[in-house]
Amino acid sequence: MKRKNLILISLSILFVTSCHKNSRFEIDTNQNRYTVKIHRFDRDLLSLNQKTMDKSLKKLYNDYPVFLPLFAYEIMDTTARDTSAVKSLVSKFLNDTAFTKSNRKALDTFNDISDIEKDVSDAYSYIHYYFPEVKLPELYFFVSGFNRSIIMNNTIIAIGTDFYLGSDYPAYLGLNYKYMTVNMKRECLTTDLVSATLFRIFRINSSQYRLLDNMLFRGKVLYLMSVFMPNEKSEKIIGYTPDQLKWSEGMEKQIWASIIDQKHLFSTDVMLIQKYINDAPFTAPISQDSPGRLGTWIGFQIVCSYMKHNPNVSLRDLMNDNNYQKMLEQSDYRP
Repeated sequence: MKRKNLILISLSILFVTSCHKNSRFEIDTNQNRYTVKIHRFDRDLLSLNQKTMDKSLKKLYNDYPVFLPLFAYEIMDTTARDTSAVKSLVSKFLNDTAFTKSNRKALDTFNDISDIEKDVSDAYSYIHYYFPEVKLPELYFFVSGFNRSIIMNNTIIAIGTDFYLGSDYPAYLGLNYKYMTVNMKRECLTTDLVSATLFRIFRINSSQYRLLDNMLFRGKVLYLMSVFMPNEKSEKIIGYTPDQLKWSEGMEKQIWASIIDQKHLFSTDVMLIQKYINDAPFTAPISQDSPGRLGTWIGFQIVCSYMKHNPNVSLRDLMNDNNYQKMLEQSDYRP
């Protein structure tokens, strides 16, 4: 299979108690149910009968007429029409001793996914309730030998289960920096999947690319996450360790002061913005003791404050509002 740069989901969501436990937008997800069924391409691929490969592969084509071509293109660097190439690459992958152990681990780890489907259904019920016009994606699981963690198009979101085998899974040590493995565990898959869905639905206006715009856009999406997954524990939603969250909360005033004092808030420097919002071992403009993504975390705090001080603003109003300077002014944010 073609080796690509590892694409880890860096969409982990952030948390504060005052936001997360807000019941203002709570709904009864049983009465307003949107039921999710995850397609198990991972299991069906790994269970192919290699003694009857032609027949087994034909069934896989029939069972996944939409996803198999996407998988072939994105992961195997070929087209589904080239059946001989697909057969050769699948056979090679299934017999590659470098991945047989991780594939078996993925099947064991995700043998029963009823809890994941329930939690995603809960979150999707919220999305469908508040944004009924949105066509929610079909969901798939796949494995790729640590090649890709996510595949998306206009109708599909697929998650690589071999990227969620546990933060201390030995095979990850040589492939990723330690800070990247914190969320590579089963309990993080649901929040990653829901956040991927939200970031696909809502996009930042390309003409707005100041640090402030990026912070508050991401903060808006994270606010939705806190509403749509109200029962998640903070550490599962945040993507921080408990110590990282404690550090951020304890240093919130100093973080905000540092952003203001360094005159970074209205910067359009792409590299600087990335240092504040991208996953990293620390947020470089703030401190080497800090966790990464502090710009995103502060953006979430500002949006929480904005929604608290503007109780008439609906979730739709929030997501449609791209005037981030006004939002900051009306947030009464004072850490």
